Amino acid sequence: QVQLVESGGGVVQAGGSLRLSCAASRRTASVNAMGWFRQAPGKDREFVATISWRRGSTYYADSVKGRFTISRDNAENTVYLQMNSLKPEDTAVYYCAAVVRTFISTGIYSPANYDYWGQGTQVTVSS
Repeated sequence: QVQLVESGGGVVQAGGSLRLSCAASRRTASVNAMGWFRQAPGKDREFVATISWRRGSTYYADSVKGRFTISRDNAENTVYLQMNSLKPEDTAVYYCAAVVRTFISTGIYSPANYDYWGQGTQVTVSS
């Protein structure tokens, strides 16, 4: 079992920045990837970014490329999402997720391929 706890959400003006953190409750030796999804009211949960735990390969949704950066700290069992140049359309609840099954990069875009989820943290970008 892996418990994930997100932090760092809040309210920011358009063009501003926020940094989200996600701490895993135990050693991430069995984790193959960790990522971020978001869900706005009335919309499906959508992929934001993922990082493979060993190689550090990163993957981004087109909507956040060049603005968001995912990174990890293996020693702290933590993954981060640095969000710059925020837009009102980035407003959503952001969820951290972990993959413990075999990591296949083509499957990263679907929430169904992630095994554990955090409780979510609200990000609100005002115009």
